[in-house]
Amino acid sequence: MKIAIVGSGAIGCYYGARLLQAGNDVRFLMRSDLETVRSQGLRIMSPAGNAHLHNLPAYATTGEIGPVDLVFIALKSTANDALPALVPPLLGPDTAILTLQNGLGNEEFLGSHFGHQRILGGLGFVCITRTAPGVIEHYGHGSIVLGEARGPGTPRAENIVATFLAAHIQCRLAHDMVWEHWRKLVWNIPFNGLSIAAGKATVEDLLASPVLRREVEELMLEVITAAGALAHPIDQSVVPFEIERSLIMGPYRPSSLVDYERGLPVEVEAIWGEPLRQALDAGIQVPRLSLLHALLTRLTTPPTLT
Repeated sequence: MKIAIVGSGAIGCYYGARLLQAGNDVRFLMRSDLETVRSQGLRIMSPAGNAHLHNLPAYATTGEIGPVDLVFIALKSTANDALPALVPPLLGPDTAILTLQNGLGNEEFLGSHFGHQRILGGLGFVCITRTAPGVIEHYGHGSIVLGEARGPGTPRAENIVATFLAAHIQCRLAHDMVWEHWRKLVWNIPFNGLSIAAGKATVEDLLASPVLRREVEELMLEVITAAGALAHPIDQSVVPFEIERSLIMGPYRPSSLVDYERGLPVEVEAIWGEPLRQALDAGIQVPRLSLLHALLTRLTTPPTLT
């Protein structure tokens, strides 16, 4: 499969490298790390196996890459405005677009620009970060769930799942990607948000504090309530499951916190704003999510110069 990675940060480089090692024709769109990767290669440090890839097919523009079978989007949702210009050179008649972005609304955005029939949604469950130019640290997890953005699974989606599995990436086919997005928000909304709002707190910090741990649990329950009202029912038993799963992460810094510390845009609207709006439109009161969204908006909005 010929694949273009649009967004060659930690997630794009990690999954792209695994697909490349499995024999796929993978091409990476890179900006800031381009010269480093061309001269020194790409390093992946991972419990699943370290890798140092030389002569990586890295490009400065999508025009150099040309049409592919699959466009794999791993950009932050804050960069979506760039996609209408980046994606068209990669498209052939049957090119599929798979977005591995957090939050809600990304598939709809892509479908409005490139046709809903092209779009698949995906979610990565992985602890990973870029520690230096051309260096990716993978700490654990790594599974992907993907499916058609609209409707149940298809042979096309099954073929993409098989491609990931052949690259030793745990992957499963989803039959309702909207439900999958809400299910992931059960973790992302509290941990990514409170890590910033609570003063650069790690997952370990949040769970060590009885007050913050309770806030995590209450936010999870609000997300579950909102999802249920929108016909995406999630059992409340996922709350203790997610707490226990998070305990083993230790001092892990969620991706939104990493972006915030680096002065990069935080995906406030995709992860907190859009779920909040959908909940309120459905008549569901989510006071903790409302407060967290307001705090994050204030903390991440650059000061206005006067």
